[in-house]
Amino acid sequence: MSARMSARMPARRLLTRGALALLLPASLLAGSTTGSASESAAPAEPPANVAVKKAKRQWVKLEALPPIIQHGRGVASPDAARAALTATLRPVRVGRRFELQVRQDDMWTVVATARQDRRGRAQFAAASTGGNGALTYRVKALPHAGLRKVTSAPVSTARWQRPSWSDEFSGDRLAPVWSHRGREYVKTARRSCSKGDPRAVTVGGGAARLSVIKDPDTMKKCRIRGRDKVPGTYAYRLNGHIGTQGAYSFRYGHAAARVKFHRLRGQHGAFWMQPVDGMHPGADGAEIDVVEYFGDRHPQGGLATFMHRYDARGRVSSGGWVPDSRSYLHGKRDGWSKNYHVFSVEWTPRTVVFRIDGKETRRMRVGVSDVRQFPILSLIAADYEIPKIQGRRLPQHMYVDWVRVWETPEP
Repeated sequence: MSARMSARMPARRLLTRGALALLLPASLLAGSTTGSASESAAPAEPPANVAVKKAKRQWVKLEALPPIIQHGRGVASPDAARAALTATLRPVRVGRRFELQVRQDDMWTVVATARQDRRGRAQFAAASTGGNGALTYRVKALPHAGLRKVTSAPVSTARWQRPSWSDEFSGDRLAPVWSHRGREYVKTARRSCSKGDPRAVTVGGGAARLSVIKDPDTMKKCRIRGRDKVPGTYAYRLNGHIGTQGAYSFRYGHAAARVKFHRLRGQHGAFWMQPVDGMHPGADGAEIDVVEYFGDRHPQGGLATFMHRYDARGRVSSGGWVPDSRSYLHGKRDGWSKNYHVFSVEWTPRTVVFRIDGKETRRMRVGVSDVRQFPILSLIAADYEIPKIQGRRLPQHMYVDWVRVWETPEP
């Protein structure tokens, strides 16, 4: 059991940052350039995580996000994840070169470069901590097409050094904060042939494994009726479906999960959040589907993000498939079922921003929830999916390395 909560929660275990501190990669420091010590003296207090600077004819914003970048084949400590830094510059000049610089002692060292995209952004992955804790960064936009160089104000990773809540699944069973959901077959629901069950969730090797498996307690077959009606009969299934309802919830901040998804279509894996009072007509808040994956070789790429809420018209949904989802992978050999990736959401009173490994995929400003939400992890076989996979090709598995939340102050 490994769920870890903030100091105000008794289940919190202190993070051992000293032993796990992420140092600046030597590969980035090799051949780097340094600036004069007189360029900027170290402040008494670390800068904020967001800084905006206006210069003649130009405007530059730099934001340091939590450590939400950590793709790879195996499990890894979340303390070794890299921070996402996003620079936004106006006017937009696609291809303009940026340098990311870190303050070391009293000098600035270039650790990465990037080019401005069509949205005016340059995105970086960088260490969140150094030998002495949080790090301070700035970006420099180099001269381009008649525009002079401009340097941002500094930002710090200090705000994100300690998550408000974390689970690394380091034991051999789920922590008490998790409970199993949807544990009954409901014939009138759109998951009439499947239900949640503890047997579909295991913990070991540093990860939680959520599965879709055949229900060993029945030899009967299920008929899919209602709006998803299809001919034939299908094996009943058990789903891995867990959440922290009644044990942990939050209002505003960043939530992230490092996930390796299942391979075949016929079920969908998800990291999502629901209001503490549930989703039903008249309820406040909105379901936030941080990520859903519908299997390899899906014609739309398989990855989706959504928000669902109720208003006077009934259920309202927004979002959809992640456009060009393969562009967020790291090479041709990468895949959502081959390697772990970090899927995150930034939730503020006005905006919900979805990211994969620190790169923004969608931004929503309508119907943003203003009530407390709780995290959910699931691999579920919905009725409309079941015909896409034969029972003999079960089980299917989804792996979750870690889940973290960095709460931000409520307004």
